[in-house]
Amino acid sequence: MDKPAVIVLTGPTAVGKTETALGIAQELNCEIISADSMQVYRGMNIGTAKASPEEQALVRHHLLDVVDPDQRFTVADWVRLAEQAIAEIASRGKVPLITGGTGLYINALIDGFLFPDHSADENLRKQLYEKAKADPEGLYRQLQQVDPATASRLHPNDHRRIVRALEVYCISGRPISELQAKTPAKQNYKAVMIGLYRTRPLLYQRIEERVDQMIASGLVTEVKTLLEQYPHQPTALQAIGYKEIALYLQNRLTLDEAAALIKRETRRYAKRQLSWFRRDHRIKWYDLDHTTTAEIIADTKERLGNL
Repeated sequence: MDKPAVIVLTGPTAVGKTETALGIAQELNCEIISADSMQVYRGMNIGTAKASPEEQALVRHHLLDVVDPDQRFTVADWVRLAEQAIAEIASRGKVPLITGGTGLYINALIDGFLFPDHSADENLRKQLYEKAKADPEGLYRQLQQVDPATASRLHPNDHRRIVRALEVYCISGRPISELQAKTPAKQNYKAVMIGLYRTRPLLYQRIEERVDQMIASGLVTEVKTLLEQYPHQPTALQAIGYKEIALYLQNRLTLDEAAALIKRETRRYAKRQLSWFRRDHRIKWYDLDHTTTAEIIADTKERLGNL
């Protein structure tokens, strides 16, 4: 049986995905599936720019608030839940709209897994994270030695993905990039793929404004509450925005310094997101500085009809 058609809406952080997704969903009878690796965590709302209760009331959302920050959650878990959500949405006669900036999640869902989901080795993972704290540069150099292709795609401070890549290598004896290349991709869904972008100065301006708004909306209180609940600081709390505010709460940074660091790391993250998505030639890109949501909706409706 043919799997249902889906819409995929992606782009860098702060570009305007949430507003555009709500417009498309309301006009084209969609329900939204979040493809954001941090929005799955409960209690992490402000720092992940999670859809507000008011926005969620306008359109039904899926895969938000799935697990606690100290629970293990893999790409395999997300794909399984996303597939369930797609089936449920289609059974109601609606269109699944997958929205977010986590490229690995989107590719794994649409094309099938890019690499085997090896079981975690908790002791190994603990050792790698201890090295990440003690010698982050050494950990990155270790990845460069065993898997230079993956290292070239990762920021040296992206400890979570560096640890994951080294974990896969240690368990399988093969670089994750090799597993990706040798695992045949299969087209799991017929997808209308939409990419949003803005000129770099305007995107960076939106990033700075968003960070300022997050702090004004209570990001410090959110992080403080999470640290009280999870004093061991699980991996999820190493996300951009959370680790910097944690340093502020530990009196290791001023609030202005933490905000500046969040802005810098978010700009770098946006560049990495664009590099990832630009490789996918199925994505049709729209410049939000010169394109209206109505135009995107009309184009998407036509493309859906042509699938």
